[in-house]
Formats: sequence, C-alpha cells, structure tokens
Amino acid sequence: MKVTVIGASGFVGRHLVRSLVRRGDDVIAASVRGGVESAAQACDGADAAVFLAGESIAQRWTGAARRRIGESRVDSTRSLVARFAQLDSPPKAYVSASAIGYYPTSESETYDETSPAGDHFLARLCVAWEAAAEEATSTRTRVALIRTGLALGTDGGTLKALLPVFRLGLGGPVASGRQWYSWIHIDDLVGIYLMAIDSIGGALNATAPNPVRNAEFTRELANALHRPAFLPVPSFALGLMLGEAAEIATRGQRVLPERTIANGYRFKFETLDAALSHLISCNANFAADV
Repeated sequence: MKVTVIGASGFVGRHLVRSLVRRGDDVIAASVRGGVESAAQACDGADAAVFLAGESIAQRWTGAARRRIGESRVDSTRSLVARFAQLDSPPKAYVSASAIGYYPTSESETYDETSPAGDHFLARLCVAWEAAAEEATSTRTRVALIRTGLALGTDGGTLKALLPVFRLGLGGPVASGRQWYSWIHIDDLVGIYLMAIDSIGGALNATAPNPVRNAEFTRELANALHRPAFLPVPSFALGLMLGEAAEIATRGQRVLPERTIANGYRFKFETLDAALSHLISCNANFAADV
C-alpha cells in the first residue's frame, strides 16, 4: 500500500511509520507547516492518508493558543480535504486523529463511540475537527476518526514526562485522584490506525478496555518503577500553571472501545500493569544497550 502520513515526525507518527515500513508499505511523509498544497499533492494516488498534525493542547489555553490549536487541526484539515476534489486520484482512505476529549467529563458515566459530544473546549474542538475530516467522504474516499486516549510510550507523550518525576519518588495522585484515565499502549494505538488504514471507517475509540482512575494509574506507575508515590498534586497548582488546560489532568472520562473491538481489533495490552511493565522494561533495555 501507498500511505501518506501527515505529521510523521511526531510521537504517534514515528511509531506508525515504523510499523507501516515493517509490513512493507510505501510511506510518504508530509507536513502542513508550510501550507497544505504539498501535503495534498503527496496524497494523490495514495491508498490511505493519515492526518496526525496539530499544535499541542498541553499548554495554557490563552486566546492565542486556542486559535493556534484550532487552526492546526480544524482549518488545516478543512483546507487539505478541500483539495482532494482536485486530485486525479484522491486517497482511498483518510484517517484523521481525534481525541476522547470529544466526550463530556465525568467521574460516573461511561462513554463509547455512540455517546454524544461534550460542551467544553476540547469537545468543541474535536467535533469541529471531525466534521472537517468527514468532508473528505466521497464515493472514492472512506473516512475514519481515531479518538485517542492517554497514549503511553517512553519516547513521547505524557508517560515520557512523568517517568523522571516518578523515578525520583516525587509522583503522586492529581487532585482527588478519582478522575478516569482512559489510556492506551502506543503499540495498540498504532494497531488501531493500521486497522483503519486497511478497512474500517467511522469513529473508533483508541483506548484500552480497562480504564483506571488517576489514583490507580499513579499507584501502578510507582509500582512498576519500584518507587513511592504519595505526594499529591493539588488542582489549584495545576490551575496556576496551565489555566483551563489543567482539565486534561483533573477531569476525565471513562471511555470504552466498543466499536473498535466489534470491528475485530484485539488488544495486546488490556491492563495497565501489563502495559507499564512492557514499556518500562523496553526503556530499561534500550538504556542499557546505549
């Protein structure tokens, strides 16, 4: 297959490209940083195009930051897919990143792919982003939307940032510790992208089938590192540092991958302890080799 990956240099992109190359696909790396024209041309004749670009949401959500986040996801996507109609052979599949920020936050509710969207900044962003991606839908192009949870890997994302803190024994639960963390091992996230590239359209939750509360996540990570984790992080401290963006850590959603599993995906890492043990072991082996 010929697969164009837009945002190939990012955390998820690097892992996806390696898996695509490993299975023998022809991968073209593209970017929208200088405009979408070259990225659109890179999609011409592709069996699939994957959109993984976007400004980080892990920052203080000032007015300027909100505009950058929206432009990098919604506006770039809309401009890109608008150019598909001008291509001789638009991609047969368009797979767009999204996030479980699509759903409301709750300590008691459970959400799957059929659940309604929330009404906070991340939810409105995801709704607009997905709507822009769905504009690529045609008789020639199938569209898939990957609603990703907390992606775990030692070379990027949240876990990479947490490991140094927890290794020093300075980790601890955030705020009440009762907020849900719907997580996923990077290998399973890539596996879901591959499934969408190959055959599946529509919304797919990229979360492991066993989400945990923040307190359990903290305990499991500390246990995997053989370190204590008793220093709580108060919500007001995160609020001072991140403003509204603190809701990423202090509010959560219990999200299940019902449609993902129904379409045949089988998780390699269903439990958090298995995922963390694998990642930390691989990281330790890599460090020893280096």
